[in-house]
Amino acid sequence: MTDADVASELHTIIDLIRYGGSRFNEAGLTFGHSYDNAMDEATQLVLHALHLPHDLSPVYGQSRLTSAEKAKILELFRRRIEERIPAAYLVGEAWFAGLSFKSDARALVPRSPIAELIENGFEPWLGGREVHRALDLCTGSGCIAIAMGHYNPDWQVDGVDISDDALALAAENKERLHADNVELVKSDLFAGLAGRRYELIVTNPPYVTDEETDALPREYDYEPELGLRAGPDGLDLVLKILRDAPDHLSEDGLLICEVGESEQHLVKLLPELDLAWIEFKVGQMGIFAVECRELVAHHARIAGLAAARA
Repeated sequence: MTDADVASELHTIIDLIRYGGSRFNEAGLTFGHSYDNAMDEATQLVLHALHLPHDLSPVYGQSRLTSAEKAKILELFRRRIEERIPAAYLVGEAWFAGLSFKSDARALVPRSPIAELIENGFEPWLGGREVHRALDLCTGSGCIAIAMGHYNPDWQVDGVDISDDALALAAENKERLHADNVELVKSDLFAGLAGRRYELIVTNPPYVTDEETDALPREYDYEPELGLRAGPDGLDLVLKILRDAPDHLSEDGLLICEVGESEQHLVKLLPELDLAWIEFKVGQMGIFAVECRELVAHHARIAGLAAARA
């Protein structure tokens, strides 16, 4: 059946969303970039093609589409299925912490559960402590840094990355969301942050193991591998962050770090480290909070493990 034949039998917004969801499931697509199911991705593509808001009221679901509109939507569906391009890259937009970010292959698609922490003011983990300066290490598209700055206009937030491409995208998002209290810095982790200290450091570094990176579905081929691959156990960068964070945290500062599935490796490697694994609405997501004093207490052990990977 040709696209023209399909289009002749589909008439409304709901028709197209249902059709897209069915075809995505039939094609066995992988959903891991902002949305986790076929229907939500089909909705994203349909509403983008129609220049309609992502939170469009369901009352418009029965709105009929023109032939040109249907053709545009079906072309997006075709590319999503045949080329396996993440939907966020097809539309150039991803939502994170209630904010719209520009998204393209210069950085990972925004999708961290840290968004929930930002919207909740990092409580109860901050415990009411006052924050003046915060750091987003490995900022990528800038989503975490910019969202922190958006919800906390009295904070000064630094967003740090080693990638020029990622920082260029982050700069566009900073301008897009008028994040005047966010500064973007090029740095290899903490190397370019001499003299800077923070009450809160948040990081979503690369943490995918080499084996897992090699086995990722095609959708992930469009993302920069620099933002994913992190050694045999996914901890190459995490150990360096744990080692060096105390030099940039205030005495009662807090580090929040995402390690995903590499949680199991970290717990085995550093069982003595008191890491608080954060519960989200959907359960644990491989993100921990740790106090600066805890990192200081175990610095020698952490430094030894990090040095072994240099």
